[in-house]
Parts: sequence; structure tokens; C-alpha cells
Amino acid sequence: MFISQAYAQTEGQPAGNPPLDSGPTPPTPEAEFLEGHEVHESAGFPPLETEFFASQILWLAISFGILYLILSRTIVPRLAGVIEGRRDRIAADLEAAERMRTDADEAQAAYEQELAEARERAHALSQTARDEARQSAEDERRRNEAELEAKLDVAQARIADIKAKALADVGTIAEEAAQAILTELTGKDISQEDVANAVRESR
Repeated sequence: MFISQAYAQTEGQPAGNPPLDSGPTPPTPEAEFLEGHEVHESAGFPPLETEFFASQILWLAISFGILYLILSRTIVPRLAGVIEGRRDRIAADLEAAERMRTDADEAQAAYEQELAEARERAHALSQTARDEARQSAEDERRRNEAELEAKLDVAQARIADIKAKALADVGTIAEEAAQAILTELTGKDISQEDVANAVRESR
């Protein structure tokens, strides 16, 4: 029915009116195309047909095997190499960081040790300087005291000498004065020896 209507429309005749010639009509290319199209429309979607499941599973297994072979031979080794290289770089970086941290800790410890030693040396030098200054001041004080003692002894010796000379002069003056007074009072010439004996007795 569908084929005859399509053929009638292509020939310019109205649908539903058969041709006058009742003999067999050769099929046209349009009719063959429409027949094949109708058959395909009635067949359905092939991937959903149960009769194609076996071949589809077979081709799926073949495709998966080929894909797995390609991945295992080309992509997976490259990915493994990249991952291994990155792991090695990360391990090297971690080792370098650990080594740098150890060096920093050692440098910090050495710095603190040197700082402590420098503080001890500075304290020792300061203590030594204080001791030396104290000893120098003590030595200077003793030297000054010794010099003063020596000067005092010299002064005392000079004072004693001057005193002795003064006393000697006083005795002579007293003897002369006594002799002059006695001579003046008595009118006699009294010897100096007698006057000296009298002065010594009066002392």
C-alpha cells in the first residue's frame, strides 16, 4: 500500500486510484530505496538486539585487550617512570632539606658554644682587669705609704737634729748670758767653766 502510493505520487496520479494498465510495473529506484528504508525501520536498533550480544561482547573483549596491551606497553611504563622520577626527586629534596636542617642545627649549636665561650672569656678578662687594677692600686698605696714613711723619718731626723742644735745653742746662750749677768752683778770675772757647771746643775 505504501509502495503503491509512493509510486503513484511520483507518476503524478492521485493516491487511491490504480493505473489503467493492470500489468506488472517495474520497480523504480525510489521504490527500492523506500522499501529498504521501511525494512530498516522495522528492524529496530541493532546494539539492543539480543542476537548481536555475543558479537558485541567479543568485540568488547578484543577492544579491551588491545587497549590494555597498549596501556601496559606504552602509557603505564611512562607513567611509572614519571612517578618513580618524581619519587626520587622528592626523596632527594627531603634528604637535602634534612641535611640542611642538620647543618643549621650544628651551626646554631656551634654559635651558642662560641657565644658562651666568648662570654666566659670576657668575664675572665674583666675579672682579671679588676684584680690587676686592685693590685695596682694596692701597690701604689703601699709605695706612697713607704715614701711618706721615709720622708717622715727624714723629717723627724732633721727635726731631732735641729732640736739638738737648738738645745745646744740655747745652752751656750744661757751660759753666756749667765756669765755676763754674774760679771755685771758681782763685778768679778767668773770663768765660763763655772757658769757652765752652774747651768747644767740648774737643768
